[in-house]
Amino acid sequence: MNTAKRTGGTRRALVGTAIAAPAAAAATQAIAQASSAAAPPLAAGVPGRAADSSYKPTFVAHAYPERTADLGEVQMNYVVAGPASKPALLLIPGQTESWWGYEAAIKLLEADFQVYAVDLRGQGRSTWTPGRYTLDNMGNDLTRFVATVIKRRVVTSGCSSGGVLSCWLSAYALPGQLRGAIYEDPPLFASELTPAFGPSVRQTIVGPVFQNFATFLGDQWGVGDWAGMRKRFPGPAEPPQNLKEYDPEWGRAHVEGTVAASCRHERMLAAVKVPVLMTHHGRTADPATGRLVGALTDLQARQAGEIIKRAGQSFDYVSLPDAAHAMHASQPERFATIVRDWAKKLPA
Repeated sequence: MNTAKRTGGTRRALVGTAIAAPAAAAATQAIAQASSAAAPPLAAGVPGRAADSSYKPTFVAHAYPERTADLGEVQMNYVVAGPASKPALLLIPGQTESWWGYEAAIKLLEADFQVYAVDLRGQGRSTWTPGRYTLDNMGNDLTRFVATVIKRRVVTSGCSSGGVLSCWLSAYALPGQLRGAIYEDPPLFASELTPAFGPSVRQTIVGPVFQNFATFLGDQWGVGDWAGMRKRFPGPAEPPQNLKEYDPEWGRAHVEGTVAASCRHERMLAAVKVPVLMTHHGRTADPATGRLVGALTDLQARQAGEIIKRAGQSFDYVSLPDAAHAMHASQPERFATIVRDWAKKLPA
């Protein structure tokens, strides 16, 4: 395969992931699983949504029973699987993904861990919080979740934006809450507006996608022009299930830089206090625009590792250039093996 075709395929895969996010599908370029449910009905007054929003998400049943934790501002939706006698593992989904993107991986991990998988604020069945999508707010949600629900030391594993939040927890969680942290293809530096190293979110292939979320879908689906969105990025006739469960203000918070305005990545990395494993998946550059096609560049991954090591923590780096961004969804066996093998090396 020539470089142009390979890069084009990678670009379509990443854009497709941003629009249709990781759900459990086998093909790398078709991670998302579109819902067969009818388009979301329009109805006012949806709990947890903006008061003036006319959008009502449609939910579907999954293999694990869903629960709710009251964390104060946020009602967090989650599932738990596996025996309490096993080590605790917290799975944190990426942007546009709900907990069920991990469903296939949970089935492989629940024999070795008591697995918790959550919906972050603004995603899935958890509360939507207009104007409140920041790393610090979401990280503190997870800190409260560990303290009030898991109630013991845990290994965290997050993908994409969830990987950045796994990093946040490795730096800022309460003392003794974490045994270690896994960052699955995290956009460290590359999801900031003015990063210390490498390209910013606006120089990545997903930057325009998030901008179009804000333009065509609006905060809390206040615009809802899915047809206009499809003209920019071809997709299914109706929003896929994961987007029905997603507040597009997440995307605006990234392209406008508010998500990390109070949480510079280099400062966060310098505060890491537990062992870290980072997996780094497919990455290249779009030959037409020079935009990063991937979560972060080799330079950004290297700098993240150096900062963590200077903080006195162990840093294991696994380069997987053939892996999809959401490896846990497209290759759950590979993901589960990496998590299981690394966690075994951690002190009890």
